[in-house]
Amino acid sequence: MSNAATRTTGQERLWSVDDHLEDILTTVRPLEPIELQLLDAQGCVLLEDVTVPVSLPPFDNSSMDGYAVRVADVAGASEEFPAVLTVVGDVAAGQADQPYVGPGQAARIMTGAPLPPGAEAVVPVEWTDGGLGEGPVSRMRAHSTSPEGSSGQVHVHRPAEARAHVRAKGSDVKAGDRALEAGTVLGPPQIGLLAAIGRGTVRVRPRPRVVVLSTGSELVQPDEELGTGQIYDSNSFALCAAARDAGAIAYRVGAVADDAETLRSTVEDQLVRADLLVTTGGVSVGAYDVVKEALSSVGDEDEEGGGIDFRTLAMQPGKPQGFGSIGPEHTPLLALPGNPVSSYVSFELFVRPAIRALMGLPDVHRPTIRAKLSADKALTSPKGRRQFLRGTYADGTVTPVGGSGSHLVAALAHADALIVVPEQDTSVEPGTEVEVVVLG
Repeated sequence: MSNAATRTTGQERLWSVDDHLEDILTTVRPLEPIELQLLDAQGCVLLEDVTVPVSLPPFDNSSMDGYAVRVADVAGASEEFPAVLTVVGDVAAGQADQPYVGPGQAARIMTGAPLPPGAEAVVPVEWTDGGLGEGPVSRMRAHSTSPEGSSGQVHVHRPAEARAHVRAKGSDVKAGDRALEAGTVLGPPQIGLLAAIGRGTVRVRPRPRVVVLSTGSELVQPDEELGTGQIYDSNSFALCAAARDAGAIAYRVGAVADDAETLRSTVEDQLVRADLLVTTGGVSVGAYDVVKEALSSVGDEDEEGGGIDFRTLAMQPGKPQGFGSIGPEHTPLLALPGNPVSSYVSFELFVRPAIRALMGLPDVHRPTIRAKLSADKALTSPKGRRQFLRGTYADGTVTPVGGSGSHLVAALAHADALIVVPEQDTSVEPGTEVEVVVLG
């Protein structure tokens, strides 16, 4: 944690967005490494370079169903003057013993099967007399092996160059090559590559477990009937989805009523499955802001850096924020505002980078670009605050969506970018180049 003085003076200073984020990122440490089975490692960050122990493919093999032949035997072959070869056997994928292909001979071969000794190329079955009006399986069966081992003959109607339709050993990766670099996030293709080179487990940083908890006696779960003065709990769903999108394993806790003791016990119960706790609501100056009441006195305050610090940030939306640690393991906790837009913007700016830092990723931030502002009128912004407006980005232009109100959930649903208005600017004219945080 940052020093204890910071924890006790948060409300006495106006924090910048950058200072608050820096405090979070200097506090949050990557999770300890773990060895996982491949499928359990999906979405995790690789901790070591992986070297290829065996070439891929591990042997020359056919890319087609057809016949393995010698190049000289099919040179000059045509429809009028086909090459007539004796079929000496079959070669299937996974077959250990292959027939030798000598002069004037061919071997039936299936896709993925090893190129048999003596053969130099593969002619597709469609280039043979088996290709007249029959499907691929039937065409291959047209020259079925006799009980004596003789397979008859095949007429080849086209010549083939050396190595035609042959996948060379090591043409994908060679033994000793670096297959994956440390820091790679393991997705389906990477998992497939690890399996292909024979790795059953891999050393990674695990995906962070993030517990999302919303507060407010007015909150009702979707599908329940709304009473007077009640609203549906959308924040916990949005933030849980955002945490998963960032790479975390996210757990959503049902909304907690405005009771400090209930919230405190709920948070403590969740510590067993949390690498990061995120609350939304109850962090401003209202009489029922129970997050501050419940968590201000919780944590390992006797140890340096314990406890939660509630702060005022020079930003809009999202002015009230909380950050600190809780419980015996000093589990990081980020307390976000309750308004939906404030909550989501705060997640993107602070929680998402924290999740990526826990994963051990070198770049924890969303990409930022410069774009031309497209708007009917100038954008206004309060002096001294960094404003984040929702927008849509396309072809170098960003267009505001909805107003600046922190309750506008519908507008947020249509945005794929945040328009950043710096602290010193109170107005931004249409056509001005602005900074844009890309959310998509």
